[in-house]
Amino acid sequence: MSKPDLTLYLAAPRGFCAGVDRAIKIVEMALEKWGAPVYVRHEIVHNRYVVDGLRDRGAVFVEELDEVPADRPVIFSAHGVPKSVPAAAQAREMLYVDATCPLVSKVHIEAERHSANGLQMVMIGHAGHPETLGTMGQLPEGEVLLVETADDVATLEVRDPERLAYITQTTLSVDDTAGIVSALQTRFPAIVGPHKEDICYATTNRQAAVKEISPKIDALLVVGAPNSSNSKRLVEVGRNAGCAYAQLVQRADDIDWRALDGIRSVGITAGASAPEVLIDEVVSAFGERYNVAVEQVVTAEENVEFKVPRVLRQPA
Repeated sequence: MSKPDLTLYLAAPRGFCAGVDRAIKIVEMALEKWGAPVYVRHEIVHNRYVVDGLRDRGAVFVEELDEVPADRPVIFSAHGVPKSVPAAAQAREMLYVDATCPLVSKVHIEAERHSANGLQMVMIGHAGHPETLGTMGQLPEGEVLLVETADDVATLEVRDPERLAYITQTTLSVDDTAGIVSALQTRFPAIVGPHKEDICYATTNRQAAVKEISPKIDALLVVGAPNSSNSKRLVEVGRNAGCAYAQLVQRADDIDWRALDGIRSVGITAGASAPEVLIDEVVSAFGERYNVAVEQVVTAEENVEFKVPRVLRQPA
């Protein structure tokens, strides 16, 4: 029986961004330099395949610092940590390496600068997400107010409406965030925004690529983790751009083939913490069931690279 024809549109850019690449490299280099075990506070990035691979090489993932022996190195995840975490590591005289994405660190510095100028911060982000917790934890309690939706802005109780600034999580939906910013500016005309948008280049580029392919496809598959903010946003962006069916999958095994019955075209992308090997796996799975034609849809070229911390570049 002949296989049905199917066009796969591969969105580019997709998958790993420079911050994720750097964070994984930091764990790999730490294992090479200091040997196993190297401890990592929280998942280094939100991807089970990546985390399991590093665990197999001797990385130990923990939730909190007190689970780490004082004589072993500890790495802080790409999402960033509250100020109290490195302070606790220093108090215990631990060797630690901060793998916070430099674009997240930029938001931390911004928040501190505004606070030093006497402004109260409003953060647009998702409650409980590690990046949000890390950013809010740069300042004393009460100095950062969290909003998740435009509706939240109406009930915001601020200290002084004339002395406010806003920052955002780096992995939000560009369109949703624009609506929240607009609500903030309408209610608080004096609010100060970032010099350059906080949503990172990788999030913006991946969302733009999904918008580009959405009109061409019957279904969208986003390769990424269920706890990955930027991956979940890609599913939402696909739906909002007119794609009738969008699904988040961690691996090819997760694909709901019944939901794809009768389709002629599928878009594939991946969140910023998903490796290309998982996209190849998904493409191969389609190849087993369909006569596949693959088209790359490139909307931007990325050549960003972030250096790893100096401690890892120095000889042991």
